[in-house]
Amino acid sequence: MKNSIDISMVKFDDNGLVPAVVQDENGQVLMLAYMNKESLNKTLETGYTWFYSRSRQKLWQKGEESGNTQEVIDIYYDCDGDTLLVHVKQKGVACHTGTYTCFSGRRLFGAENALVKVEQKQPENLAAVLYELYSVIKDRQRHPVEGSYTNYLFEKGQDKILKKVGEEAVETIIASKNLEKEDIIYEMGDLWYHCLVLLAYHGINPEELFEELMSRRKGSNYHKFTGKTGERPAD
Repeated sequence: MKNSIDISMVKFDDNGLVPAVVQDENGQVLMLAYMNKESLNKTLETGYTWFYSRSRQKLWQKGEESGNTQEVIDIYYDCDGDTLLVHVKQKGVACHTGTYTCFSGRRLFGAENALVKVEQKQPENLAAVLYELYSVIKDRQRHPVEGSYTNYLFEKGQDKILKKVGEEAVETIIASKNLEKEDIIYEMGDLWYHCLVLLAYHGINPEELFEELMSRRKGSNYHKFTGKTGERPAD
């Protein structure tokens, strides 16, 4: 991106700010923040989101401390020019509390209360589901909830988590040997959940796992597992 882009159509308020709704490439709304002219220009310059903090009264780059950066795909302004919609490729989680979006688990009004219920659209890809689950696990790790099974695992520690990963792996194997599709799905769900808990225990973000899988897809790490080139495990 370049800072030579004309931003004259953007209407900043009396404080020199414009709200920016940030949306992940999968369609999930991640957060709302504010930009001034300087932060918008830095966003256009660098290709990564920059905002203006009203509380600290300074510019800040998303992910400058956490590493959860937002690579900008495109930016829209609304019909009045007083709101921005920023499409990004989110790395890691968006919220400072550790949740995938700033709106996770904070429902004010839900479909169960509506006069007309609308079937909720499912997340558009598997990564969104895994990030959402991982963000809940991290939130439990940082903010324990009484009676939470996730907190129970963290309290018991690594050995308990590893034991559960092993148990769920064995149960998945048994379900597969029995050719029971529903059991395979159920047990695999348990296995994936406990694997995410293990990642959280080690402070590993799913993004790192996805990058590893993509590198195998490209063949860069295939030799580590087979000692040869050719067909790749992700093919």
